[in-house]
Amino acid sequence: MNLESWIILFIIILAGRGCFYFIQLDWKRFGFLYLISLFSANLLCYMFTLVGFYTFPNNVLHDSLLIPYGLVSSVFPFIALFGVRYSPEKWVWKIPFYWAIVHIGVLGEVILKNTTIFKFEPEWDLWDSYTLWWINYILLELIGGKIVPNQLRKPIKSDSFRYGGWAWIVFHIIVITTIFLAGFYVGITVNK
Repeated sequence: MNLESWIILFIIILAGRGCFYFIQLDWKRFGFLYLISLFSANLLCYMFTLVGFYTFPNNVLHDSLLIPYGLVSSVFPFIALFGVRYSPEKWVWKIPFYWAIVHIGVLGEVILKNTTIFKFEPEWDLWDSYTLWWINYILLELIGGKIVPNQLRKPIKSDSFRYGGWAWIVFHIIVITTIFLAGFYVGITVNK
């Protein structure tokens, strides 16, 4: 196993442990949401790989499989469970919450894209991924809102997103940093 394999294994274990934490809060509700997210993430990834939007040329830990099932089955459901558990009550604050999550996710994709694990084909680009991340997590938030009752959620208080609050600071650090990195990435890739 090379360094990439160890990093991917570490991420799978960490995300899997996170999923287990949420599922143990209420195995029926969070478990059901986990299964919905797991199924949808694997189905989308499989379909997009099958039609050739992207590939996994060096599918570490899953050499003979089309997609990295362990990674997809742990990271995407973890983000969905985390989002449903902690997203603010009002939509005006859910948007910046998910905005930060989507930016972190797309940054992760860019990092994977620049390794030997993940490769975009000409028909797919980061804007497609960015859009899909939004659609996926907004839909899972809507579904999760129906499955997980309010008493099992711990929404971040709206005041935290107001100017100077801790969530406002974290949101701005994530979004500004990832936008800066995106500009830097575009500058590097345009010159190639």
